[in-house]
Amino acid sequence: MAKKEVSWLLVLLMSILFGALGVDRFILGKVGTGVLKLLITVVTLGLAGWIWWLIDIILIAQKYPFKDIKWVE
Repeated sequence: MAKKEVSWLLVLLMSILFGALGVDRFILGKVGTGVLKLLITVVTLGLAGWIWWLIDIILIAQKYPFKDIKWVE
C-alpha cells in the first residue's frame, strides 16, 4: 500500500489550532482515532483531550513516522 503524502506544515498548524477536536487525525486519514479524540475531548470537557492534543503536537513537530504517512514540505 502506498503511503499517503501529507503536508507537515498544514498538519502542524491544524493540530495547534484544532487538534483537541481531532482535526489533525482526520487529515492524516486516521478517522477512528480522530473520532475518539473528539469524543474524549467532549466527554471530559476538554481535560483529557488537551493532553492528547499536546502529545500530538510534539509528535507532528518531530515528524513522527506515523504508519502509512509520508511527510512532505
